Amino acid sequence: MKGQKKMKLILDNVTKGFDGKTVLESTGFTFETGKIYGLLGRNGAGKTTLFNCISRNLVLDGGTIGVERDGMIDTDYENTEIGFVYTQPHLPAFMTAYEFVKFFIEINSARIKKPKTPEAYLDSVGIQQEDQHRLLKDFSHGMQNKVQMLVTLMIQPPVLLLDEPLTSFDVVAAHEMKELILEMKKESIIIFSTHILQLAQDLCDEVVLLHHKKLSPVDSFRIHDKDFEEEIVDLLSDKAAEQPVEESGE
Repeated sequence: MKGQKKMKLILDNVTKGFDGKTVLESTGFTFETGKIYGLLGRNGAGKTTLFNCISRNLVLDGGTIGVERDGMIDTDYENTEIGFVYTQPHLPAFMTAYEFVKFFIEINSARIKKPKTPEAYLDSVGIQQEDQHRLLKDFSHGMQNKVQMLVTLMIQPPVLLLDEPLTSFDVVAAHEMKELILEMKKESIIIFSTHILQLAQDLCDEVVLLHHKKLSPVDSFRIHDKDFEEEIVDLLSDKAAEQPVEESGE
């Protein structure tokens, strides 16, 4: 909306390590509403650790993470402001999909802007009527991920973290979820980690690399270049840095 200031998620000199090993070292980046960010990095680079720091599941060793609104930065934001969709679903196995969504609506009634019935929500992500009253423990991994994604999207959190989303979805379900994510970027900061470069190209406005304990942006104008995949692989394998200086000119 014209004149409306964008909300920002500001990471400043963030440091985090475990057992003497530094995973994130004095790194920073600013994310903002209206964009979808793809977080790319090799296995073990620290993507999930970064998400756990943002969601306040982990305490930082150094630096700050803050949410900025109207020029004011809040570094003590509530963890309820962060939606975190995990790679492995975290759902109550003893409840049916219908019971869980109904319960979620009831406890989050103040946060859901346009509530629907549990059936309508489940229908919207392709959970068939005959499956809505099955126990969640009997759902496939992909169906569990649908439900987990659904309840997170229902509350439109200010910041949405997606850890390896869509990997367990079939083609139709993945398309449906992409559409929901694209709709959400108007009001939320969306960051998702992925190993699938095609997904990053399809969805992202910006791509951020997590490499050598640091966050660094990729030129957004190059995301749709035909050699984007090769460029990212080179950067993450440090091949770009190995090129002789005399060969780097245009």
